[in-house]
Amino acid sequence: MAFDPSNGFVASSDVPGLADELLPIFDVEQVQLQFSIAADFVSAQTANNVLILALSNGRILRIDLNKPEDIDDIDLPKKPTEVGVIRRMFLDPTASHLIICTSQGENYYLHSQSRHPRPLARLRGVSIESIAWNPSLPTASTREILIGAADGNVYEGYIEHSTEFYRKEEKYLKALHKLPDGPVTGLWVDTLPGAGTDTRRIVISTQSRLFHLVGKVGNNDGSGSIYSKLFQAEQPVVHELPRSAAATAAASDLVISPDTPQDTSRPHDGDVNERVFAWLSSHGIYHGQLLLSPFTSELGNKVFNEAQLLPRTQLMTLERSGGRRMTASNDYINAIALTHWHIISLIGDRVVAANRLTGEIVYDQVILNQGQKAIGLCVDIQKNTYWLFTTQEIFEIVPRDEDRDIWKIMLKLKKFDAALKHAHTPTQKDAVAMASGDYLLSKGQFNEAAGVYGKSSKPFEEVALAFIDHNQPDALRKYLLGKLSTFKKSYIMQRQMIASWLIEIFMAKLNSLDDTIITRAELSETLNPTQTREQLDAVRAEYQEFVNRHKSDLDRKTVYAVIGSHGREEELLYYADAINDYHFVLSYWVQRERWSEALRVLQRQTDPEVFYGYSTVLMTHVASELVDILMRQANLEPRNLIPALLEYDRNYKGPLSQNQAIRYLLYVVNQLQSSDSAVHNTLVSIYAAHPSTSKDESALLSYLESQGDEPRFDPDFALRLCIQHHRVLSCAHIYTSMGQYLQAVQLALAHDEIDLAIIVAERAHSNPPLRKKLWLAVAKKVISQSNGIKTAIDFLRRCDLLKIEDLIPFFPDFVVIDDFKEEICSALEEYSRNIDSLRREMDESAATAANIKVDIAALDQRYAIVEPGEKCYVCGLPLLSRQFFVFPCQHAFHSDCLGKRVLEQAGPGKAKRIRECQVQITKGLVKGRKREEMIGELDGLVGEACILCSEYAIKRIDEPFVKENEDKEEWAL
Repeated sequence: MAFDPSNGFVASSDVPGLADELLPIFDVEQVQLQFSIAADFVSAQTANNVLILALSNGRILRIDLNKPEDIDDIDLPKKPTEVGVIRRMFLDPTASHLIICTSQGENYYLHSQSRHPRPLARLRGVSIESIAWNPSLPTASTREILIGAADGNVYEGYIEHSTEFYRKEEKYLKALHKLPDGPVTGLWVDTLPGAGTDTRRIVISTQSRLFHLVGKVGNNDGSGSIYSKLFQAEQPVVHELPRSAAATAAASDLVISPDTPQDTSRPHDGDVNERVFAWLSSHGIYHGQLLLSPFTSELGNKVFNEAQLLPRTQLMTLERSGGRRMTASNDYINAIALTHWHIISLIGDRVVAANRLTGEIVYDQVILNQGQKAIGLCVDIQKNTYWLFTTQEIFEIVPRDEDRDIWKIMLKLKKFDAALKHAHTPTQKDAVAMASGDYLLSKGQFNEAAGVYGKSSKPFEEVALAFIDHNQPDALRKYLLGKLSTFKKSYIMQRQMIASWLIEIFMAKLNSLDDTIITRAELSETLNPTQTREQLDAVRAEYQEFVNRHKSDLDRKTVYAVIGSHGREEELLYYADAINDYHFVLSYWVQRERWSEALRVLQRQTDPEVFYGYSTVLMTHVASELVDILMRQANLEPRNLIPALLEYDRNYKGPLSQNQAIRYLLYVVNQLQSSDSAVHNTLVSIYAAHPSTSKDESALLSYLESQGDEPRFDPDFALRLCIQHHRVLSCAHIYTSMGQYLQAVQLALAHDEIDLAIIVAERAHSNPPLRKKLWLAVAKKVISQSNGIKTAIDFLRRCDLLKIEDLIPFFPDFVVIDDFKEEICSALEEYSRNIDSLRREMDESAATAANIKVDIAALDQRYAIVEPGEKCYVCGLPLLSRQFFVFPCQHAFHSDCLGKRVLEQAGPGKAKRIRECQVQITKGLVKGRKREEMIGELDGLVGEACILCSEYAIKRIDEPFVKENEDKEEWAL
């Protein structure tokens, strides 16, 4: 059987719960009644935590076990002397419906919301032996139920709770079938999941036969029978006892296992909806699972074929002192009940519990005292409680971890999946795993065994050697993968060893599959070449998943060595890529000159160091593609790529327009707006040093001109390069940008570039003397190269600064003056005009000087008239009261008042000098002539200008008209 554990486990050193395992699985505890009873119990039922007790005096006690202090004391409508003693009761699983049967054939119905039993008129005289409740478990009414009678009849009924006195409780009652076997001792109805709500399963038991029916019921409209259709259309599957073995003295019953507990964390065997039945007969207890498929009559055959008999003699064995066992063959089983895993039997005064899987007796105790009479066993199938009732006492049968040994049983039966479900401790789970692995290994199911061994604590070397001995590398790989997942992260050495071994196994497997595909041979009898390729893809995908998951467990050098020894290029690169070892991947492709692959790896990188490290070799071989990638990287430092660009340029022999180094540098300069002088100098050096056959400097000159007045490159460095490589135009431009016009002109003239020299000379327009000097240098060169006077005369006309007399020294001595007589005459006439102009200017200057002298003399006679009532414009006191100043503007001020205002408004230097003069004059620090000079200086500083109409007034423009200490109302209009 396959084994598929869902999680890992290992054996533990201790055994938790050992004390619980030593305790018996069942314990029968007597219930202490909190009330006194006036009569014996004659019947009892329990469901949904509700306990119903029937007394011999006709009273019924209804107890809610959640509130046991509240007891409903209910009486039958008639006394026992009239209707007989209560013989049996039937309670539905919800505890909503109770049917009470008396010894004289009277039947009553009691709803959980009522305290008054109502007689069932249609069932009068029917001795009810069993009831099958509706599978939907309704609470308002019973809906359709099956009733088994002592005369062998099976009825269908529908009972509704009604408070109206005249209304009958039974909606309808119909006889469906009559069995000739005698009493119908048991009934069960359920639905089959997936088959529809109209498909029902019915199980009927008598003392000698067990019936199983499956079919569809009629319409459920509540107006008539729904089971008639099923009984008419379907033939039951029958399990029958041998006639000679049938014994009417033996009890017969049909019981069903309780619901699966919803509050337990432990799993149970089979589907949660799959119940177990047990049929008590004279032979013993016939039990099995109520399987849920198929939905045909074959289901009955399947159920009965898988069921088994627990013989009565096995339960009758008595334990005696001295260890001897004896069999009481004359006794019969009085009653049975089903738990989830055991069958509880009441045999005389003993309670016996047997495991239903093995038949082993797990509990056998005498419970009843001498003379005590048991009423029977009851099970609350919803709350999973079990009860034993006698005429005077109540016992609760309490299971204690009843599935504790189920895993062992399943293990013996080789049902390993079920065993694992019921293994609670790590030790148990480990035992199941090892046993399952051993079994699978013995059956040759190596891959399945590997999956199980990987989760167990079986010695590692033992399992590994077993797979190696059987030549099962696939199973070994699966085992190692499973084992690796069980080791904690702290087990670094173990995880690395296993992971490295797995790399070796993966490589060997991949090589084997590749060899098989190449040779077109079949891998095995079951795999063709196409399947081999599919397996190759699957193993490669498994390897990739392993690397991604366990890359932290792999040693880099070891993995590179192992994969490299197998020559697995794709797997090697996948591992390097998984651990982000891009240096290895790039170096791998570069060494093999696989440039496109190297570029594909490079364009996924974001680390600038990767680009710096591989740019040199890639620029040499795939420059254009590399530059495309570099231009998409925003986090690069271009100066770090300069060595690669220069190395590329050194070997480049093509045209300048296709130079990829220039392309990248122009991108950095123009798009990224780089101001790094190293980048600009590199661009200049490549431009200047390019071995072009022509003297075209347009590209370099265009770049130099784009730099403007504040170039980013080093002018001295650029100038040296341009001179070294004879870039005359560029040199002249650099000289000009540096203001060295003379050097530029000299360089141009040295290379006979007359026009360039003229252009440079014209650029010095802000400095006429320099400009003239430059033109003279050009003129000298032109005259020295010309063959006649006419060329020099034409050149003379190109510059307005040059005169004929400036050029005469450049002509040879033998030149005849007649050749440029007109130019000399024009020059002389110009000189004459200039002399006349200068004479007029001198005359005008003399007249101006005379007028100034007259004005100065008039100043000595200037005066101002002061009226007797004139006041100071600062203090408002009479002006003539002390020394004062009068200005041409007729503003007058006292000397001290004016001095204060001047100090306030004058600058720091002037104010400081005024204070110094005042101190020295006042304290008599200066005397004689020096004192007079200082007084004159002080008067000059103070009386320099009027404070009301000079620049002092302009400085006070930001002062308010109304000051803080003045009355604002005076300004009101």
